[in-house]
Amino acid sequence: MSDAILPLRAAVQAALEADTGLIALIGPGRIHDEAPRGATGVYVVHGEVEARDWSTGTERGCEQDFGLTVWAGESGSARLALEAAARIATVLDEATPALVGHRLVNLRWRSSRLARDGATGLAFVALRFLAVTEAL
Repeated sequence: MSDAILPLRAAVQAALEADTGLIALIGPGRIHDEAPRGATGVYVVHGEVEARDWSTGTERGCEQDFGLTVWAGESGSARLALEAAARIATVLDEATPALVGHRLVNLRWRSSRLARDGATGLAFVALRFLAVTEAL
């Protein structure tokens, strides 16, 4: 059921881009699939996904443990990254965005971790979520 990964990612992207509170914090066009080169300020990058079978006797399902990373960027602050991460957790925890070809059973925030990248020294917040989907 790894075919549920892209629809969930698209729904998460749409939910975050539609949240005026998050966009007020980080600005428009700051949520990316891949980290942009030379980015400044705070931005969000989709992270790792681990998909597992969650099928029942009658329904095909997928459980996804996925991450989002809020980077402070070269001119961003750890405080602003933490504020953006808190907003993301609020927006996504128990959200019910529509997925193409799948039904979202649940979406939960699992954890947030503030750290610094060893190579660059940039602050980041790593968020983890757990989502369960069923095929339509």
